[in-house]
Amino acid sequence: MPDRFSAVQAIAAGSILLVPSLAASPALAQPADQRPLVTHIDGNWIGEAISYGPFRDGQGPDGASPSDAELLEDLQILAERWRLIRMYGSVGSTEAVCRLIVEHELPLQVMVGAWIDAEFVRNDNGSFGDQIPEVAAANRAEVETAIRLANLFPTVVHSINVGNESQVFWSWHRSPRETLIGYLRQAREGTTVPITTCDDYNFWNRPESQAVADEVDFIGWHAYPMWNGQTLADSMSWIREKLAEVHQMHPDHPIVHAEVGWATRKHTEGEQATLVVGEPGEKQQELFYRTYTAWANENGLPHFYFSAFDENWKGGPHPDEIEKHWGLYRADRTPKLAVQRTPAEGRGR
Repeated sequence: MPDRFSAVQAIAAGSILLVPSLAASPALAQPADQRPLVTHIDGNWIGEAISYGPFRDGQGPDGASPSDAELLEDLQILAERWRLIRMYGSVGSTEAVCRLIVEHELPLQVMVGAWIDAEFVRNDNGSFGDQIPEVAAANRAEVETAIRLANLFPTVVHSINVGNESQVFWSWHRSPRETLIGYLRQAREGTTVPITTCDDYNFWNRPESQAVADEVDFIGWHAYPMWNGQTLADSMSWIREKLAEVHQMHPDHPIVHAEVGWATRKHTEGEQATLVVGEPGEKQQELFYRTYTAWANENGLPHFYFSAFDENWKGGPHPDEIEKHWGLYRADRTPKLAVQRTPAEGRGR
């Protein structure tokens, strides 16, 4: 199928320095014990990674949880193609995932998330007001559980991500910077694995991100061409541009593209109807996935493709809601076009 892919592959050509030196710059107030980001195991590249949400139809964070058998089925599917997965919360199925990886000797590691919700009331002027005790308690439990899992499963937990899109201006669960930094320091003090927080490029490319960058071992950034008005043809040049901005702001940090993807359906109403101009679809996703991953792997950019499976519990009730359709596999675990081919050989970059 080379003719189908030649146009976007040409756009993807070109490279910049993606993973800077792991050595901390003495000019930056980074943690004195900055921890190296592991991108190879036994000489094999694990930087081609995948985001994993375990919930199936009829399940969700506020409802039923997947069984061990369902989790094991997922992990066996993922282990056919990837060696590193990202999970977004520590409380819930993540401990079972780590346990199953050990019990079944699966060749997988996990970036464990500690979900940080909005624990302060937002005032009309955008400032933070009173703390919400029950949310603060839940956030503490997330961080404490992530620490416990990292120490309980040292061969499985690759790193910890504290907070997801908690700082970017448009986030609905923003946290005060000092609160996030407190949680980052708690995670660092309790573990030996690399620590980060993952956020949108519109946070990491701004000077105010430096205070958070000083606390992390690597930059976990999100950038979606689809959500930012890009067509498929323009997607790779846009990604390179935004990556360059983040790298310029934080030249001494390793950079991980912690979320990137292409949806296969979208609704005709709401923000997605106006913000998303790139055409969704399985063929489009296949083209983006193959082009992006080839480029990222060639240039040594660790990345978590978003995402493994469609998640029908997300977004609004309409079946075409875009948040439901980022998976490389459908919710019933059948593969879409992008992963119907044999897994790529030779992960050792």
